[in-house]
Amino acid sequence: MSIFSLVANMSATQKAWELENAVKLVDPHRDALYGYSYDEQKAIQTQQPWRKDPHHFKHVRISAVALLKMVMHARSGGSLEVMGLMQGKIAGNTFIVTDAFRIPVEGTETRVNASDEANEYVIQYLQSSRENGRADNAVGWYHSHPGYGCWLSGIDVATQMAQQFQDPFLAVVIDPDRTISAGKVEIGAFRTYPEDYKPPGGQEDDDYQTIPLSKIEDFGAHASRYYSLEISHYKSTLDTHLLELLWNKYWVSTLSQSPLFTNREYSSKQMLDLSQKIRNAERSIQSSSRGGHMGGRGSRDSHLEKVVRDSNKIAGEEITGLMAGEIKAKLFEGVGTAARSESAA
Repeated sequence: MSIFSLVANMSATQKAWELENAVKLVDPHRDALYGYSYDEQKAIQTQQPWRKDPHHFKHVRISAVALLKMVMHARSGGSLEVMGLMQGKIAGNTFIVTDAFRIPVEGTETRVNASDEANEYVIQYLQSSRENGRADNAVGWYHSHPGYGCWLSGIDVATQMAQQFQDPFLAVVIDPDRTISAGKVEIGAFRTYPEDYKPPGGQEDDDYQTIPLSKIEDFGAHASRYYSLEISHYKSTLDTHLLELLWNKYWVSTLSQSPLFTNREYSSKQMLDLSQKIRNAERSIQSSSRGGHMGGRGSRDSHLEKVVRDSNKIAGEEITGLMAGEIKAKLFEGVGTAARSESAA
């Protein structure tokens, strides 16, 4: 395979990634989403419509550059959580995220701890951005959940509520393990409710996601304290070159890894978790059958449906990993031999 074929494949995979994550091109003549008006943002801060309506913000638009930066940062952390900030602006009921940068924090498998040095770094970074003509505000923070989905833990809820004193502020969560396995960015965006606000009952998230048994209690205990926002992605003519540079690095990293080998620990944990869920579902079905109470069938069906969904998800991720390996083998089979033959000629 020649270098021109490799470049062509790299361009094709970038287009596929953009299609998979629904990255849309904004107006190429105006690039309006990158424009920043001090007067407009000041007027929004003065009105503060989110104070009257806790559900005021409904959408998030994230640039492809910011998305790639956050995904690459999340992947670099491995099994440890990482954290960063997002820059952008507000437009009506929508957060516009134009860029993102990482924060030097100490992370564990369950939390990230921001020190005074990290806070000082953020202040200096934002000040430097303004001095260099970047007027965008800090509009939110992002962090990773390696292998256990996109939602807010009790610690995350407390962190977000502490940050919302400088509203408007947004929380974004990325799962790097599921991103690698699924081939599509696993991401969620959230806002917490005020302390004295009680959301209407009966609200459910339509997007089903697999939560490990070890995290279900934390997930359920705080799920009513925040809500999710709809996410879309965009690119423009202004960030084309930077996006290409970032993609080159991301593409090489993706090519050098196999989802099945890179995520083998995550896959093993998924299988163990699924086996425990199957045993729990079996015990629940046996218990409801012996009890003979009304409504038992609906409960059994719900348990079984969740187990089937989880098993289908794992099977799909494994198939994706196998297909990726086969495609890479076909693409690069004999690359070294061809290169040596061309040099000898």
